[in-house]
Amino acid sequence: MEQVTIRQEWESDYAQVEQLIRQAFYNIYTPGCTEHYLAHVIRSHPDFLPELDLVLELDGRIIGSILYTRSTLVDETGEEKDILTFGPVCIRPDHQRRGLGKRLMEDSFQRAAALGWEAIVIVGDPNNYVGCGFQSCKKHRVHLEDGTYPAAMLVKELKLGALAGKSWTYRQSPAYDFDEAAAREFDDALPPMEKKRLPCQEAFEILSQAVLPE
Repeated sequence: MEQVTIRQEWESDYAQVEQLIRQAFYNIYTPGCTEHYLAHVIRSHPDFLPELDLVLELDGRIIGSILYTRSTLVDETGEEKDILTFGPVCIRPDHQRRGLGKRLMEDSFQRAAALGWEAIVIVGDPNNYVGCGFQSCKKHRVHLEDGTYPAAMLVKELKLGALAGKSWTYRQSPAYDFDEAAAREFDDALPPMEKKRLPCQEAFEILSQAVLPE
């Protein structure tokens, strides 16, 4: 019987986790990927939350990872509320579609709630997250600075009603802003993987640019 363990990431795991993230994301959203570089640099940012930096082990081998940062919601009066954003989150490709990603996310939600966090906002494919309780950002009146509701922006309340009764502007942590040229240089220094143009990339581009009607 397989043994699944979810634990905090150790510094000695960093290179292995970055390689895992690279394998999971390569050619999914763009030819190549930058998510492994994001993981590489995000750990040193003040908004990074090491207590929610988790790995999933299967029989002692790391096959999953999730990293969290602090982000912010601002209401109509200018009052700020600290919330969570996660990403990258992944499972090694040959172990996907077995429920392990959901198991890793739900474990992280329980830990986050126990630490007092009340909500999570992410940007991603709804098909991957609605099964874990994420809903459209519009249902919670969470929008961007320009007032739009991106179709790919999703919200999960860890405390029921935490966002009710207000309209919120989402401000993602600057931890997710990185130098694209540095990311390419980082990837080029790793063992080569073939960059491909795939249909899933076009589908993601359409989804990421779609907004919900007012």
